[in-house]
Amino acid sequence: MTTPLPRREIGRSGLHASLFSLGSWHTYDRMDFADAVAMLRQAVDRGVNLFDVGVYSAPGAPPVFTDVIFSAMVRAAGLRRDEWLLSSKLWLEAFGADGFRPQLENALLRVGTEHADLVILGDLRRDDLDLRDLVLDLAGLADAGLIRAWGVNNWSASSIQALIDLAAAEGVAGPQIAQLKYSVSRRSIPDGAPFARLWEQGLTLQASDCLEGGVLAGTVNGDRQIGRDPGDIRARIIADVPAFTALATSLDTTPAQLGLAFTLTHPALTTTLFGASRLAQLHANLDAAALVDRIGAAELRRLVEPFWADRDVVDPEGP
Repeated sequence: MTTPLPRREIGRSGLHASLFSLGSWHTYDRMDFADAVAMLRQAVDRGVNLFDVGVYSAPGAPPVFTDVIFSAMVRAAGLRRDEWLLSSKLWLEAFGADGFRPQLENALLRVGTEHADLVILGDLRRDDLDLRDLVLDLAGLADAGLIRAWGVNNWSASSIQALIDLAAAEGVAGPQIAQLKYSVSRRSIPDGAPFARLWEQGLTLQASDCLEGGVLAGTVNGDRQIGRDPGDIRARIIADVPAFTALATSLDTTPAQLGLAFTLTHPALTTTLFGASRLAQLHANLDAAALVDRIGAAELRRLVEPFWADRDVVDPEGP
């Protein structure tokens, strides 16, 4: 019998997420629906309880429906709402006089639920925002029962510290989790001193983009949409794939499992986010947790040290 995934607290929110969480980044609209439903049901049976489901479209862009499909998957899989946590994205580009509520209500409509357990603020690209307004708006959403906790995606350490300080001054809940790129190749920010000071204050980590859009798993010439490339190091990462694959083989594991297992060694980690489009991929990824126990966290980190591509290239402070 497979041991269910352990759960860890999201910051100091009282919410506990599974060690692995499942993302929807352009995933479910590429799958056979019956296969997607089976994958969701088996993920929950294995102990996955956190699902990152965002509205990945913008005005003027082609419509996407991966989040709408997820709502149908939940119904078809027969999941109760208390069996899973919804993590939804909120985009700062759409934050205006009415705050986040219009886009959150749209996201909840598309997913088919009345609240988000966690919301993650997208990248901070605007310089006209008052961070206090964001903090107070999120507190209002929590008071209204629309969200339970919130965090940020790829913000700088100083900006997150400002959010923490503002929330404390206002007597409301601050950010609980930071979603950051974290992999054997991209380590400078989550492992750096600026974020270490945030982890000490109770913020926790959600590791994302852990396989570089499949590159670290060996899909060097795939057609998947891959996220941005801080430090312009993707060519170096691709060049490292043969040696990384050889290391995985020597450890009797796969490159994907090795890459995911590495993220679990971060002391502030709550959950590692990945996308899966096949049942076999889902189960193989979840089995990566056993690799840390077999090899040991310190030894695993030592073995992958040569693949740290953004060392001294990316500022540990973050974007």
